[in-house]
Amino acid sequence: MKFALQTAAVLLASAISGQALSQTASQGFGPAGALNPAALLFLTPDQIKWSSPLNGPNASAVIAGDPTKPGFYAQLTKWKAGNNFSRPHFHPNDRYITVLQGTWWVGTGTKYDPASTLPMKAGSVITHFGKQVHYDGAKDEDAILLIVGEGPATNTPAEEK
Repeated sequence: MKFALQTAAVLLASAISGQALSQTASQGFGPAGALNPAALLFLTPDQIKWSSPLNGPNASAVIAGDPTKPGFYAQLTKWKAGNNFSRPHFHPNDRYITVLQGTWWVGTGTKYDPASTLPMKAGSVITHFGKQVHYDGAKDEDAILLIVGEGPATNTPAEEK
């Protein structure tokens, strides 16, 4: 199952990075304008429905499955600039993350210390192992991530107080 999720993460990242081709196809330019809708589904960037939690600085868009339920899911997450970080936490299952745009900053451990985080630039691939404590976020620029995993994708706080 782990190999299947890793493979799916790579394929989804490749597909999303090719959004310009999909956008061209949706506008009817070139040979891709005659795509069979029974064969594939694509969204152009302007068709992605981003949702933000109440008063939250981030946004997400589920593109496959349901992260709140058991089973495979894929979602886009947008971390907004401004030293915007999660607090130390963990997830029950492994998650595979590809940075699609910007720089995402990651740290590990129960002590919250954004100054100790390391930058992950666009194209970086990260695995969050299940039940391992981490925190992450954006500093000077927005970061857009593709997160693929096995649900439910819950967060358990783990900060050292």
